[in-house]
Amino acid sequence: MDPTTLTIGETRDLLARRKISAIELVRAHFSRIEEKDPQIRAYLALTPERALDHAGKIDRMIAAGEPLPPLAGVPVAVKDVILTRGYRTTCASRILENFVAPYDATAVERLEAAGAVILGKTNCDEFAMGSSTENSGFFATRNPHDLARIPGGSSGGSAAAVAANLATVSLGSDTGGSIRQPAAMCGIVGMMGTYGRVSRFGLVAFASSLDHIGPFGRSVRDVALVLQTIAGRDPKDSTSADVPVNVYLATLDEDVKGIKVGVPHEYLSGLNPEVGDNIQKGIELLSRLGCTIVPISLPHTGYAIACYYIICTAEASSNLARYDGVRYGFRWPEETDLREMYKKTRNRGFGAEVKRRIMLGTHVLSSGYYDAYYLKAQKVRTLITRDFLEAFDEVDVIVTPTSPIPAFKLGERVDDPLQMYLADIYTVTASLAGIPGVSVPCGKTKSEPHLPVGMQILAKHFDEARLLQVAHAFEKGGGFEAA
Repeated sequence: MDPTTLTIGETRDLLARRKISAIELVRAHFSRIEEKDPQIRAYLALTPERALDHAGKIDRMIAAGEPLPPLAGVPVAVKDVILTRGYRTTCASRILENFVAPYDATAVERLEAAGAVILGKTNCDEFAMGSSTENSGFFATRNPHDLARIPGGSSGGSAAAVAANLATVSLGSDTGGSIRQPAAMCGIVGMMGTYGRVSRFGLVAFASSLDHIGPFGRSVRDVALVLQTIAGRDPKDSTSADVPVNVYLATLDEDVKGIKVGVPHEYLSGLNPEVGDNIQKGIELLSRLGCTIVPISLPHTGYAIACYYIICTAEASSNLARYDGVRYGFRWPEETDLREMYKKTRNRGFGAEVKRRIMLGTHVLSSGYYDAYYLKAQKVRTLITRDFLEAFDEVDVIVTPTSPIPAFKLGERVDDPLQMYLADIYTVTASLAGIPGVSVPCGKTKSEPHLPVGMQILAKHFDEARLLQVAHAFEKGGGFEAA
């Protein structure tokens, strides 16, 4: 038995039967990280003292015969935009290279309260701005399925860690697809709940009206359990929703017969042919499982990329103004003039993609352009949201590709930001509408090196239970391996 391949349920069962200790489980993961991560580079930093301390607490609970919490001993990786008290949170940026978090994010607190063990902080695109994890200020992460390719982004490190068995589950953040897209490219499950479903307290802000925290796992059941643990109202986050959290595992195994699955024709054009073939097979599998396939239209989809990149860059420009070398983070040391210090600090501390988005955002918010760009984008966002609300009057869930392409080679698109942005077309719409989405594996490409394909399932606001039910049925039906 390889303890790094266990699910949450298997981990808890073996711990309860004393077949393995929590400390042994943690050490097995650190051994695998030591062996494999020099090639994959999923982690920016490890937290062995914290991990062994929490694992020891779990072992003492077992020895005392106390009931185990739901995530007892489960090794978790955390994206480095989520605060972990006493450890560095860098956002993969040189400007926060030595910033030590003074408190834990609510999601981290809830995971540890449920018994989880934090192994370390994972690499990402700087400030979560990117789709390939090549924009990290430190190094690029590689796809475990092919080390010459990207793992997706911006939560590429969290996705790669789970795919390579360097953690059982992980946390990422999703602003326009940053959980779902790397999950698709790494062949695992990635979930973004409804906006407000999970507290953002302790998540370093990129675009505040779009940011989410969510889980990665190798099974739908594991993702459902992590989401259930971190979801719910948090008085520290005014945007967290005061909506009851369902017991997702209670409905996970229910029959999907009769569920109406919408397939928007706008999402089936411009696809890589092999991705399209797999998605079509996935839809056919859902039909065989008893779902009713319903063709639908989401007519404003074509405006989504422009709308998203106006809103997210505007909010990024505002949020990142705080990194000026005065309050915390990197400061240019050899300058006494305040204006020059600001310029040199931000020029040295931020990477090219972050600078690009700050400049775009500052432009669309500037006098004379605000109404033409930012205000117009907010109106288009309303139209995109209305498309989904009208569609959910007819169907229960919507199925689309997660990404139009499989994982591409490192360096292939780094100098073409427009192509990088356009690849987000299938994920940004749900982010703009604030609805939940999950990406599940949907087979692999036939051509070498047989890269994973992801299928995205979307549901109406706060209907995560239905979403997970359909995803789980797809997994049980064999959709993950070969749709």
